[in-house]
Amino acid sequence: MAEELRNLFNQQFINELSNKIKAEQASFNKDQFQALIYNESWNELALKQRVRHITSCLHQTIALDYTEVLEVLKKVAPSFQGGLTGIIFPDYVEVYGLDHWEESMEALQYFTQLSTSEFAVRPFVVKDQSRMMKQFLLWSMHPNEHVRRLASEGSRPRLPWGIALSSLKQDPSPVIPILENLKKDPSHYVRKSVANNLNDISKDHPELVLDIAQKWYGEHELTNWIIKKGIRTLMKKGNQQALELFGFAGNSHLKVEDLLVTKTIHIGDTISFSFGLKSTDEKPTKLRIEYEINFVKANGKQSAKLFKITETVIQPGEKKIYTKKHSFNDLTTRKHYPGEHSLSIFVNGEMKVTEEFVVVQ
Repeated sequence: MAEELRNLFNQQFINELSNKIKAEQASFNKDQFQALIYNESWNELALKQRVRHITSCLHQTIALDYTEVLEVLKKVAPSFQGGLTGIIFPDYVEVYGLDHWEESMEALQYFTQLSTSEFAVRPFVVKDQSRMMKQFLLWSMHPNEHVRRLASEGSRPRLPWGIALSSLKQDPSPVIPILENLKKDPSHYVRKSVANNLNDISKDHPELVLDIAQKWYGEHELTNWIIKKGIRTLMKKGNQQALELFGFAGNSHLKVEDLLVTKTIHIGDTISFSFGLKSTDEKPTKLRIEYEINFVKANGKQSAKLFKITETVIQPGEKKIYTKKHSFNDLTTRKHYPGEHSLSIFVNGEMKVTEEFVVVQ
């Protein structure tokens, strides 16, 4: 995925960016800019390295004061609206705007509405967390959904591809008022960010997030959606308080039977498995059914990954049959290795049964 994304920053993009800047600023040295871009390491640069390299080359060739550069970039940025390439503009703010707080905040608010400023705001949190949290609070009440999302996404302690905010990992309490403002947000885009923020926090402070979930649950159906997605890691870990909040409780009357798993497969093949699930309870039971595979890693050790099958209801005396497949094709996010693996079935957070199988080259 990262390989595909970095290729968005290609010659066509560089040409378009150069021409747009030149049209707004006649003194811009377009030829020098492109000469600096295509150095000997350009083809090897990863996604974020390409973005930062472009930012640096632009700074070297535009020959304007920071605030003057912002005015040029604001005119150019709408041409790249809605795509990942638009992150080049907030990246310039991230690198060169830390000593120009007010101008940078206004620019980040503007650029995020065209792409996203979620990565660019994080050095500002590191520089002055208290001041940035006040800005996030203001943004959380902004009429534009992209700006409101920035308030949540920018304050996530563990934002993927963004620098970790160690102080917020240790003490996430400054983030909570921001999320409070957004817990009933009408935008799915914003709600998803709020849920991801809660999920980040749950990895270091599970009790805090569970307390928030208990407090928020039932306020609004939109809030309930946020909570369920926000405690997903806790649910995957079998946290009973998290599971019980959504009615996935009680396992003694649930029995998994006849787990059948393909015993040997090659890398690139698909494993098949099936099992039955029976309830002996006297009332209907909500079910959260998952399977876990212990994958062999390059070092020979195992690493478990949990996958959701379904959420459903089983009636008294009912038996449900499930048949599933799982591909062992190599992915950019997971490479497979030969060795002894295992597959386990989880019901409402509890492992019910396990079978081993072998993966070969």
